[in-house]
Amino acid sequence: DKVERTAKECVADALSLGYRFLDCAEFYGNESEVGKAIAESGIPREELYLESKVWTTTIEKGPDAVKAQLEQTLSDLGIDYIDLYCIHWPVPGKHVEAYKALCELHEAGKIKTLGLSNYAVEDYDEMIEAGVNVLPSINQIEINPFLYRKNTIDYFQQKGVVMQSYRSLRDGKAFEDPTLMKLAKKYGKSTAQILGRWCIQKGCVYIPKSVKKERMEENALVFDFELSDEEMKELDTLTTPDAIEKFKGLYRKCVNRDTSKDGTLDGVKMDITLD
Repeated sequence: DKVERTAKECVADALSLGYRFLDCAEFYGNESEVGKAIAESGIPREELYLESKVWTTTIEKGPDAVKAQLEQTLSDLGIDYIDLYCIHWPVPGKHVEAYKALCELHEAGKIKTLGLSNYAVEDYDEMIEAGVNVLPSINQIEINPFLYRKNTIDYFQQKGVVMQSYRSLRDGKAFEDPTLMKLAKKYGKSTAQILGRWCIQKGCVYIPKSVKKERMEENALVFDFELSDEEMKELDTLTTPDAIEKFKGLYRKCVNRDTSKDGTLDGVKMDITLD
């Protein structure tokens, strides 16, 4: 059953259970709700780790728009600095100058850590070659056994970039997978907990998403068991060529999404590291 709950209610539940890292974004359209939950929680600001991301439409408008959006996010969340701020998608021809705007905001003390989201190896290389004075610390991409892009993850980790996972639980679409169910039975865990544990053992930041309090509680219980090397390898094999092909299509579509070039391949890198 789909549960309709406000962001404020969900965040209040998460904070009450001990979660302290909140993953926000301009695109999610709910930062003021999140801000209300933070304010009402009474949790000291320094105990929270808050992330947000600037959306494609703002990135396309240029550096001034990016800076204005950060101010809006700070206002909506009720804070005076953000722990992590990311470029949501590497908009062709625009993402490098947007990132340079983040560097200026970092120097002004408004952003503690700079990050990327949905960057391919080639997008990162383009940005580094352009010359930036603050290196990104994070790249948030989809990471789960059904979209395990090992070469990409290895590349970023070797560069000292921490990989952060979204769709860690695949939006619940894989909970009936036989391999996950077999391991869940063996360890007395849920299939969601197996997915979370796999992500952690890959050295990635695991971001579980749920609107149900009991699931939030369950999703956090992933530190009291360990998958064997053989089990990890078995889960790694769940990524099919079709999944990689679908990812390619998604990347090509989303880098221009909602911009004036939406629906076109204008400027899109056609030859990126897919796996």
